[in-house]
Amino acid sequence: MAISHYLKDIGRGKDGARALDRAQATDLLGQVLDGTASDLEVGAFCIAMRIKGETPEEMAGFLDAIHQRLPRLAEPERPLVVLPSYNGARKLPLLTPLLALLLARQGLSVLVHGSATEERRASSADVLAQLGVAPQPVLQTPAPGGVAYVPTALLLPGLERLLQVRRVLGLRNSAHSLVKLLDPLAPVGAHSIVVGSYTHPEYAQSMAATCALTGACALLLRGTEGEPVADPRRTPQMDAYLHGQHQRVQEVQAGPLAALPQLPTAIDAASTAAWIRSVLDGAQPVPAPIARQVEHILRMAGQMSTEPAHDAHHLPTPPAPH
Repeated sequence: MAISHYLKDIGRGKDGARALDRAQATDLLGQVLDGTASDLEVGAFCIAMRIKGETPEEMAGFLDAIHQRLPRLAEPERPLVVLPSYNGARKLPLLTPLLALLLARQGLSVLVHGSATEERRASSADVLAQLGVAPQPVLQTPAPGGVAYVPTALLLPGLERLLQVRRVLGLRNSAHSLVKLLDPLAPVGAHSIVVGSYTHPEYAQSMAATCALTGACALLLRGTEGEPVADPRRTPQMDAYLHGQHQRVQEVQAGPLAALPQLPTAIDAASTAAWIRSVLDGAQPVPAPIARQVEHILRMAGQMSTEPAHDAHHLPTPPAPH
């Protein structure tokens, strides 16, 4: 089935476009991920959604389509922490790998996933490789206390293709927002903590509404240059979602910290990895905002291990329209 009838709804411009319901959004993105839509239709979809903007219902439907197609992963003993890493280092060192290794040190399983969408920036894959963590060749759930890096193409090739449309169009599309809420354990109904980062207030509102609608377990924050790790120089607002139920766990602190950490001046992968190693060895202190982020995630993991899931987490996926 072609997606042209959906394009007629979403492609009428910012004011004239009509939003899709969750089932329609699931069907639309499913066809895009499966490769049944033409390149022209995929380009039209990307531009139309870029102009219109995604509603929480559409985001939930798009995530349904992704989660229906993810490989089945074994459920870990404790909640899996998921760190989507797609932006890389631009002005500051990339400390998503530090967050991952600190969480693993506390006995959690940590899965970092990403794609080379920013070729001129150091990526988590680059930094983790310097730290001895190579990309997974075969998708597996990391063991407790372990960190795994998973390329998006290994999770879902169709999603990787959609991310790479940016190279042709020069613009981000819905996939770049969706990967920040993707839960690799969603197909088996297990509980993950997805650490989602936003850069603009409107994205914070959209991601929050989507987490509530899908019954997600997530920690949302304005991270470092779009990465899911707290800015080591500031105390950001952090919002926890346990089975879709919201709790503000940290208020934003205006301005920088009174005592700033001594960050490396070079932001290449080797320099960043060396600095992270010094923190893990105790030669440098863990930046306070990242230490607090670790505490919030550990607290969420403890709550998830003891509290029953909210009914919204077990809602069936809406059927695709006929």
